[in-house]
Amino acid sequence: MNLQPHQIEIIGYCAAFLTTIAFLPQAIQSWRTRDLSGISVGMYSLFTAGVGLWLIYGLMIETWPLILANALTFALALSILLLKLNTKDKK
Repeated sequence: MNLQPHQIEIIGYCAAFLTTIAFLPQAIQSWRTRDLSGISVGMYSLFTAGVGLWLIYGLMIETWPLILANALTFALALSILLLKLNTKDKK
């Protein structure tokens, strides 16, 4: 495949947009309902840490699709994780 750098970057932005936007419905539902019974603390902890590492990696190699997508996904995942931890403590 012989793609130009800007074409490759467009693919990166599309992938970043789709994977980040796919996460949004879970975040919205969690905030609205406060029903986090189906959310695993272990899974969300690992997921949030992994996204944080992807963000650091994106910053280190200065790749904007990785930086933007993972910054937003990290914020969403961390908010759900913190909501889960706060909800768990109250039960």
